[in-house]
Amino acid sequence: MLKKDKVKFIVEQLDKFYPRVHPPLNHSNNYTLLIAVLLSANSTDKSVNKVTPNLFKKAHSPDQMMQLSYEELYSIIKPCGLGPAKAKNILALSSILVNEFQGEVPDSFPALEKLPGVGHKTASVVMSQAFGYPAFAVDTHVHRLMYRWGLSNGKSVVQTERDGKRLFPKDKWNKLHLQIIFYGREYCPARNFNPNLCPITSVVGRRTLFK
Repeated sequence: MLKKDKVKFIVEQLDKFYPRVHPPLNHSNNYTLLIAVLLSANSTDKSVNKVTPNLFKKAHSPDQMMQLSYEELYSIIKPCGLGPAKAKNILALSSILVNEFQGEVPDSFPALEKLPGVGHKTASVVMSQAFGYPAFAVDTHVHRLMYRWGLSNGKSVVQTERDGKRLFPKDKWNKLHLQIIFYGREYCPARNFNPNLCPITSVVGRRTLFK
């Protein structure tokens, strides 16, 4: 199957499975989205959504966050993992937002990626979900499925993002990122995976997966 045929099939199937998608991380504004995505690094959305109600009740803006002590913030976000680094980065980026951006989350990749703890994937999620900017954010699910479907070589997330942007229509990037995540969790998990039972991989997947 040619890659263009794979892409067409994948998009059609994902639209059938997930015609409407919503961001999996609970948030109420651009700032809480940024914090939630930062917390999701090396964690699960489920774990993040358990701690953010308490966190955002105390602080849903950068100036409110700065009023929390490091110890209090760490105690709240500890279940997400990497608590010391995340607490430090959240306080530092909140200070930057207040002092350099009037308390607003910037709407540009360069500005976002300069914030402590914010990498390209986090910036991509914020740019797409907060500002509607076309971005193909690559997390572990997207990286895994792009390889299994034979659309990327799996060597790096940078290459996976490049291939995704090259193959999929730009106007579908934002929705597609979420669709692939939901599909990966439900039908194409990292462990105990049977490609023959996966509606998409069984059609477009790499032959080596079936050995």
